[in-house]
Amino acid sequence: MATMNGSAQHGPAMASARRTELAAFLRTRRERILPEDVGLPSGIRRRTAGLRREELAQLAGVGVTWYTWLEQGRKINASVQVLDAIATTLRLDATERAHLFRLADVPGAAGPADCLDCPLPPTVQQIVDVIPLPAAVLTERFDLLAWNEVYASIFPALTSAPPGERNTLLANLAEPACCGPVEDPDQHCSVLVAQLRAAYGRHVGDPAWTHFIRRLEALSPTFAAAWAAHDVARPTTYTKKFRHPGVGPITTTTTSFAVNAVPGARLVVYTPDDEQSSQALARLAAGDQLAARFPCWSAHHPQRSVLTPAAVG
Repeated sequence: MATMNGSAQHGPAMASARRTELAAFLRTRRERILPEDVGLPSGIRRRTAGLRREELAQLAGVGVTWYTWLEQGRKINASVQVLDAIATTLRLDATERAHLFRLADVPGAAGPADCLDCPLPPTVQQIVDVIPLPAAVLTERFDLLAWNEVYASIFPALTSAPPGERNTLLANLAEPACCGPVEDPDQHCSVLVAQLRAAYGRHVGDPAWTHFIRRLEALSPTFAAAWAAHDVARPTTYTKKFRHPGVGPITTTTTSFAVNAVPGARLVVYTPDDEQSSQALARLAAGDQLAARFPCWSAHHPQRSVLTPAAVG
């Protein structure tokens, strides 16, 4: 059943979770603003980094008590004008500002929920299959819905995992370093977590999302630290480097396209950044070295076979 916008339509637990998330986000954003950045003396008796609450309130033109309550997660309402003033004072970028408004439950700020149960039209898989580059369809939570053979050759552990475990962020955190395809998994994790945090603003209080995040926090200190930082970002074009046992290093640029058939889903395509990468991807697209695996593959995945897109139906 779809939920409606507005705090009146949210259950008490979800509203409480949203206020807690808002409080933590405001606190982390305030602590990253240096006093000298806004023309205030740095002082020598500051117990915490960044601005004090009263300084932030004064600069934003809001009451100190009101702002303190907001940052404590109390049940208070914030107008668009006040939130805009706070966002400006905190120097939030467009993604962070949108995240703030969603957490404050401003009507119209929330976006569509992603949907693992929404059927993916066969035509989407057909499109993914004919792309001669690594390509996949992901939800906002990085659950993998569709992929092509070139993508599967780079991410064999991910695409051969059971359906409920096919998640790119989970794979990035769980894959052993010896056979992980991502060259710098920690940096890649930070990028994904910032995107996940922004998407979470649309799902605060959702039990499935809460369980997923708690699972990753328990699995990985890297994830836990990145999640606690409250950084937010939207899916965007960025450089990604891979290792492949058959064709060597691959450097790509990722580009995302919305897939309207499934709310929140997007098609991600990896284009080569240099001649070596272009030749490597061309070999994979031609069927060469698709089945190549690192020597430790069988030790880590003794009972897995790599699933092709056709094998998952």
